[in-house]
Amino acid sequence: WAHEVDVREPFPDFASLVPDMAMKYPFELDTFQKRAVYYLEQGENVFVAAHTSAGKTVVAEYAIALAAKHMTRAIYTSPIKALSNQKFRDFQNTFQDVGILTGDVQIRPEASCLVMTTEILRSMLYRGADLIRDVEFVIFDEVHYIS
Repeated sequence: WAHEVDVREPFPDFASLVPDMAMKYPFELDTFQKRAVYYLEQGENVFVAAHTSAGKTVVAEYAIALAAKHMTRAIYTSPIKALSNQKFRDFQNTFQDVGILTGDVQIRPEASCLVMTTEILRSMLYRGADLIRDVEFVIFDEVHYIS
């Protein structure tokens, strides 16, 4: 089931619909970001497709913050280790509880935000790994690279 939204259509009631945001921003969110945040807050699945530098990471970061607020977990995946390593470093500057799992590295696997390659997540799902318990959000970055 999916909601297709017209991002050109304004979202004026956002502040009243999401009065207690899990993460604050020093700028006003774009319409697509507001709609994504709203649906995340409603417990809906969200798929964001936008051009480079459009602000997709804001939505990913919000999901991570919302998981922390709910005391659940978020998994952030990328198709390559280099991107996972970069996101791990970036997220450490924003969030307190971040870990990483790649083929070579395991740092804080108990963290509420886990960064990993998509391949590692797939392997964990096939094995039924305990690490994926209490996961509220899975974020797939660069999903177009997954075949």
